[in-house]
Amino acid sequence: MLKSTIEKVCFKEFEFYVKRDDLLGEINGNKARKLAFYFSQNYSKNQRFISYGGVQSNALGSLSIFCLKKNIKFIFICKKIPSYLKENPCGNYALALKNKVEFLEVNNTSLKEYALSLCCKDDIFIEQGIANLNAEQGYKELADEIKKQSINLNLEFDIFLPSGTGTSAAFLARHSKFKVFTCACVGDEDYLKKQILELIQDYDFKNLQILQKNQKYHFGKPYKEIHQLYKELKQECFIEFDLLYDMIGLSVALKRKWEKPLLYIHQGGILGNASMLQRYAFKGFK
Repeated sequence: MLKSTIEKVCFKEFEFYVKRDDLLGEINGNKARKLAFYFSQNYSKNQRFISYGGVQSNALGSLSIFCLKKNIKFIFICKKIPSYLKENPCGNYALALKNKVEFLEVNNTSLKEYALSLCCKDDIFIEQGIANLNAEQGYKELADEIKKQSINLNLEFDIFLPSGTGTSAAFLARHSKFKVFTCACVGDEDYLKKQILELIQDYDFKNLQILQKNQKYHFGKPYKEIHQLYKELKQECFIEFDLLYDMIGLSVALKRKWEKPLLYIHQGGILGNASMLQRYAFKGFK
């Protein structure tokens, strides 16, 4: 059973709480919660996992660790990998290479369709970002964990976590006694709602509120104010957050007035910061 601590922090005189899912271990953050179901299963000697997505995704890194630990062959479908990255591996791509992931690069075709075409009878197909119904188990456990910790702390929370596909926020809200808030880090609010409904057709959004971002962000693009917030949080709170999701999430959460104490769920995956910081350095941000 996973368990992480809750820490009280103060940033520019605003006090809030951080659920330190980044400290869960090699596999941490939302990927640890999403993989809880798979850790509870037994797999045969010849088992294969097949997934797809970006070569710097946290899902790739976490799945590579999981499959190495379980002695499972892991095949990952991606777009053409830049020659510079092949010659200078870093971040989740470097970790995946170390963990013996088999990369298949494709052009001019759907990554998902190609990945599905490779699947044989006993292969396990994992959606991009581990966005599937099996992720619910880990978030039911997280909701129970937060409930117990809130009793010990004698606090009622408003919970916030940023979203890519919305899988984490949707399942946490379904099982949490506290109101859950999120924002879209990929696309806009309508796109996020559509993603959630594609995963969970009957989702009612009763306990999940999608907050609007302060401005539009293109996923993976460097932004001066995001880089500045990242540095300030690290210096003042002594916590490193993920640049792709946490920073957009916190840029929203820290500007909102909360009725109850804010509990921010750390998304983990800071290994991915290595490649993002390279982008910021290339843009002149040090």
